[in-house]
Amino acid sequence: MSERKILIAGNWKMNGLTKDAVELSGSIAAKIDVYGKEPECEFLVCPPTVQISTVAEIVEDTMIAVGGQDCHFAEKGAHTGDTSPYMLKDAGCSFVIVGHSERRANHGETDEIVLKKAELANTAGLKAIICIGETEAEKDAGKTIDVCKTQIGGSVPANATAENTVIAYEPVWAIGTGRTPTAEDVQATHKEIRAALAAKIGGEADKVQILYGGSVKPSNAKEFLSLPDVDGALIGGASLKADDFWAIAEATF
Repeated sequence: MSERKILIAGNWKMNGLTKDAVELSGSIAAKIDVYGKEPECEFLVCPPTVQISTVAEIVEDTMIAVGGQDCHFAEKGAHTGDTSPYMLKDAGCSFVIVGHSERRANHGETDEIVLKKAELANTAGLKAIICIGETEAEKDAGKTIDVCKTQIGGSVPANATAENTVIAYEPVWAIGTGRTPTAEDVQATHKEIRAALAAKIGGEADKVQILYGGSVKPSNAKEFLSLPDVDGALIGGASLKADDFWAIAEATF
């Protein structure tokens, strides 16, 4: 039995105003409180940057961690509109997502950029959730494993450990589409990802959490979260509803 604890992470993306963030984070915290004992999983919410401080204050005395959705690879400087990982840490974050497919596609982020972000995030004291995954064209061409191996090799710091790094496998073609790979395919891919991680950082790879993301919802959460190499979920749309987010977490109880 793996000693890796399940991480249930919500990526709120560019959704909601402050009042929505207050209600959502408060509702999740209330559900944990009503549960009445320490849940069998860890919780993380990643609100829009402008809401981080507000959410961090609401969940300060709960089991919910707060993360950023992205960061710059510089500590400070002339980078208009960007956010340093040190600023995220100062605002109450303990995690940050880097290399999400939407950043790779919409902002042209390369493995090299993702690596630099992950490295500085770690230096700033944040745990980097490094996203990897193939497009539909790459999937259809049978390149899923090759793409994941390349992204692991190029995006993960050489000194990555279970204390500073999480991997999130998100098949791009499944994000927000309602389409999902089979449980067998997800397990096979996660196993290959862990092997690629081991080739880069050695035995520590067996301790690193590897999350699955891509249209995770209450109806399929138990199937995915029971797989031996799946250590949690990075949830998009379903994380915007406290009931759905909690139902996914309940799949681990």
